[in-house]
Amino acid sequence: MSTVRPVLVLTHVPYEGPGLIAPGLDAPVRVRTVVDTPDPVLPSVDEISGLVVMGGPMDADDDCGHPGLRAERALLAAAVEADVPSLGVCLGAQLLGMALGARLHRRHGTEIGFAPVDVHADDLVLGPLGSRPDVLHWHSDAIDLPPGATLLASSDATPVQAFRAGSALGVQFHLEVEPAMLDMWLRTPGLVGDLDDDEVEQVRADGARVLPTLVPAAHKVVQLFAEQVRTRG
Repeated sequence: MSTVRPVLVLTHVPYEGPGLIAPGLDAPVRVRTVVDTPDPVLPSVDEISGLVVMGGPMDADDDCGHPGLRAERALLAAAVEADVPSLGVCLGAQLLGMALGARLHRRHGTEIGFAPVDVHADDLVLGPLGSRPDVLHWHSDAIDLPPGATLLASSDATPVQAFRAGSALGVQFHLEVEPAMLDMWLRTPGLVGDLDDDEVEQVRADGARVLPTLVPAAHKVVQLFAEQVRTRG
């Protein structure tokens, strides 16, 4: 009997876990954090059915401060080369872009809170979000479009909000956040330390307005990604 290969989820800080993504994968999930490990032992692409790389506060090119990032980028590049379904979220999207030859721009423009992105191309996985969805932003760095990739979404502050590169999807915004996770973020000093009380309450109020629509759409996105994972098996 063949063994179902797991989906590998790479995280970088405890508060930026896979959220609603992991339960929707309908597959064995292996979560690992290797960001500060100089020479992490990661599975080969032949050992996984999918790869998900989550967010974090570090810069995607800070190999000196977080030496495990180099191994993450190498695994992402190998996954795309092997046609393994991959999803990069926020920092994960930046790592994916860098793995495919794109340039990172530190402090390009801060976006925190719920705001729309403009969708420029159809994508089988990202399609359920619609043509101009309100999504959750929480970043200041940005990535160029990798060579040969398709631009899927942008905003005024961030020209590359989502892109497709073969089997890989990168999204700068946060698809994984449900109401409980947002509440936890708004109580996490490392995330809200630069926000005043009014800004925190605005994010909270916008979440109450947007998440009832965004969460079901995000679940559909994860289901479509999970179908690609199951095809690989």
